[in-house]
Amino acid sequence: MTELRTERLLLRRWQQSDLEPWAAMNADPLVREHLGEVMTREQSDESVARFQEEFDARGYGWFAVEVGQTGEFIGFAGLDEVDEEMPFDGVEIGWRLARAAWGHGYATEAARAVLAFGFDALDLPEILALTTVGNVRSQAVMRRLGMTHDPRDDFDDPTVPEGPLRAGVVYRIRKPAAAE
Repeated sequence: MTELRTERLLLRRWQQSDLEPWAAMNADPLVREHLGEVMTREQSDESVARFQEEFDARGYGWFAVEVGQTGEFIGFAGLDEVDEEMPFDGVEIGWRLARAAWGHGYATEAARAVLAFGFDALDLPEILALTTVGNVRSQAVMRRLGMTHDPRDDFDDPTVPEGPLRAGVVYRIRKPAAAE
């Protein structure tokens, strides 16, 4: 089983005990601000089942993230294949944290571990990050990771209804060249 460890975090497979705090996150309008409507408990639980199935099928996916020192579940981070409806393809990195975990550097720390996993273990040549135009917090994380944005890649997300969440941006990072 794949687990990723950082100085402060453990990225691991999902556990039954994660379902309640995950549902609370998905019911929080601020956490869902750039994602769409809040989710019901049933929708939230179904998302975890889907995450687990995809992880089993591919060997990667969305990790549950916990604070190593306390074992507290704080959200997720990981990799996923870009939806086939998008105007581009590839593997995307993402993260979502409970509001109480914002502002501590956890998203950047977890994402760095996920990038290393994607490049080293999966040998991906490039990893993308997608978000809404207005999600400046996530875009700041993307820049801290060394990802770059080309406005020519901006897109309207065909999976989102017309409105402010439809306009999206793409950030990219290429696998670092091997050291000589």
